[in-house]
Amino acid sequence: MEIACRVILLLLLPLNFVVAQNASRAAQELHVGVILDLETMVGKIARTSISLAMEDFYAVHHNYSTKLVLHIRDSMRDDVRAASQAINLLEDYNVEAIIGPQKSSQAVFISKLGNRSHVPVISFTATSPSLSSKSLPYFVRATVNDSAQLNCIASIVKSYGWRKVVTIYEDTEYGRGIIPYLVDVLEDIDAHVPYQSVLPPSATSLQITLELYKLMTMQTTVFVVHMSFTMASRVLIKAKDVGMMNKGYAWIMTDGVTNLIDSLNPSVLKSLSGILGVKFYVPKSTKLDDFTTRWNKRFQTDNPTDLPLKLSTFGMWSYDTIWVVAQAAEKVGLKNATFTKPGVTRNSTSLETLKTSSNGPKLLQEILQNQFEGLSGNFDLSDRQLQISTFQIINVIGKGWREIGFWTAQNGISQQLNKTKPATALSGSAHDLYPVIWPGESTEVPRGSQIPVSGKKLQVGVCTSGYPEFMKVEKDYITGATKASGFSVDRSSEDYNDFVYQVYLEIYDIAIGDITIRYNRTFYVDFTLPYTESGIAMIVPVRDSINRNTWIFLKPLAPGMWFGSVVFFIYTGVVVLILEFLGNNKNVRGPIPSQLGIMIFFSIFEGKELVQRFLSRIVLIVWLVFLMVLTSSYTVSLSSMLTVQQLQPTVTDVHELLKSGECVGYQHGSYVKGLLEELSFDRLKIKPYDPDDFHEALSRGSNNGGIAALVHEVPYIKLFLSNHCKGYTMVGPIYKAAGFGYVSLTTLDMLLSHYIPTEKVTITKSIGSQKKVNSTSNHINTSEHPILIILV
Repeated sequence: MEIACRVILLLLLPLNFVVAQNASRAAQELHVGVILDLETMVGKIARTSISLAMEDFYAVHHNYSTKLVLHIRDSMRDDVRAASQAINLLEDYNVEAIIGPQKSSQAVFISKLGNRSHVPVISFTATSPSLSSKSLPYFVRATVNDSAQLNCIASIVKSYGWRKVVTIYEDTEYGRGIIPYLVDVLEDIDAHVPYQSVLPPSATSLQITLELYKLMTMQTTVFVVHMSFTMASRVLIKAKDVGMMNKGYAWIMTDGVTNLIDSLNPSVLKSLSGILGVKFYVPKSTKLDDFTTRWNKRFQTDNPTDLPLKLSTFGMWSYDTIWVVAQAAEKVGLKNATFTKPGVTRNSTSLETLKTSSNGPKLLQEILQNQFEGLSGNFDLSDRQLQISTFQIINVIGKGWREIGFWTAQNGISQQLNKTKPATALSGSAHDLYPVIWPGESTEVPRGSQIPVSGKKLQVGVCTSGYPEFMKVEKDYITGATKASGFSVDRSSEDYNDFVYQVYLEIYDIAIGDITIRYNRTFYVDFTLPYTESGIAMIVPVRDSINRNTWIFLKPLAPGMWFGSVVFFIYTGVVVLILEFLGNNKNVRGPIPSQLGIMIFFSIFEGKELVQRFLSRIVLIVWLVFLMVLTSSYTVSLSSMLTVQQLQPTVTDVHELLKSGECVGYQHGSYVKGLLEELSFDRLKIKPYDPDDFHEALSRGSNNGGIAALVHEVPYIKLFLSNHCKGYTMVGPIYKAAGFGYVSLTTLDMLLSHYIPTEKVTITKSIGSQKKVNSTSNHINTSEHPILIILV
């Protein structure tokens, strides 16, 4: 019997050891406080995520000797209560870390408590830039600093060309935090904030409505909303009610709201259709999909009476925060962990009696050094906050939303995340984003500003010129608006006379473009002062006047000059020879040709002087001066011939064309045709061309089916020559014209045709062979009835 008992004891010994070991491990508990607003959407999402994080972590690390024990407290959205709960956790439970609090305003005071007690405070929701690790060394932001998204918002504003933006924010630590930084970033892209709308968290529906009506009276129609989820929902729904979600408005939400977009009620989301949002980008993964499925089931279990919510980015960050604290706790452990209570006096407050954790600095260091791949992607708190460089840009449509692009610090805005291009953080254009459905189900990009008017809109006709540099008209596929650009706008090829006449018919109120001021057109319309030089000239080919061949080196001097130089050359040699011969110079004795060469080509200052007489030297000096001048002139002339083309026009006078019967050209729709006919040109010799065909027609020539000259207006000719500077030149002007101007009804008609009747006035005018036309209108004060200009 005794032997049997010993055997049983031996068998139970390992089991007793395991039990003792587990008991030892269970005793290694590291207490952590969690402060949340449990009745809010973020609080509920975070509580479920934290619960799952504890289960998942210790299911994977079941052999860890240190285990977190969470003490969850509800701050009930009150900053004072949040601070009270933090003091209670530090005093009564000796927590080594505090996760939360939820609001930035709560985090400020609780982080100061963490500084005094050396307890890390880790918040996954406090995003205000005012929370700085410099002043709060024990504060760790397990989320994104609000300022990280500012360059993304500025890039959106810049992409759509908006120059003014109104900010709408709540009067809280969170709301005020990024506004100064946002204003500075917008100023960097030359966009200004003319007004900042601030609303208290306790604002009533009436206060919100009155503020929105105030915004409607302003010209700016682009708004950036930076508020808490609850406050932003109220403001945006009210904006739809007052008509600020109609065509022409643009709204951008910061990530505080957009990160929770999936949890919005579909009926609420529908009222926000058309707005843009910026949200933190979470890469898709199988791990995240599996967790989301489990999270949805657990949330329904934890909140059986609530409507289903979707996992948000804040839920992922709370999950990853538990993992990083649990890993740090295991590395630090509880060995030699103590809480030191300072010396107190009789009247000391609870804040003065806070204990100091010896484990806190080590735990903080491990949290900052830990880096892993979490649910939200790379979870790195080494800089005391998450380092985020990728944001997703979304467009709310109906009861859902769709992705329209991404923003990264390296590439700016792009449609695809993996798209690489040389860019800056503030670069991008509307073409780098997918098309947006704007408020009012409009596809036209809001202009960003408008002037509310009830008067008549001025219809402006724009004519497509054959020269896009002067006038280019196009339909913007993003905005759907007609845009005119070019020289004639900044300061189609249809018949210009018909186009101008449509102003008289009041189809257009004003016509702009490269419209020539003509005497016959002034009968029925009025012109502005000309904005270009006037005149009609010819474009003609040029030919080189110099034949470049082997004997070009003879061309710098005329034949007479060549002959005179040779004669002077021989004359000088003969004179010198005779003078030296008469002077008994032994050097000139001998063959005359040899001595003549010596006299000319050898310097008179050689060591052995060949020229001895003074008169001979004078003659040679005269010859050398002449030779020097001649050589310089020859060198310059030859260089010019070899480097500069000597071009001459093939035609110098329009009458030469008439005499030779050459073909001439003009531009389609131009009045130049009538001018050529007045000059007695044969109609068969006058050919119309489009600007793109001018070069080909001139290069072929009149004998090969082309033209010998193109008659055109001077501004067009200079533009043509800037593109075809080789081979053509301008001859003229051959005819005087008044230049280009804008077209309107005559001044009196403009005053009468747009005003409200007060007193009947009748105007009668005659237009050539047209019948008399009566126009009746009246006069009002234009300052009370502003006029909008619309391009059609």
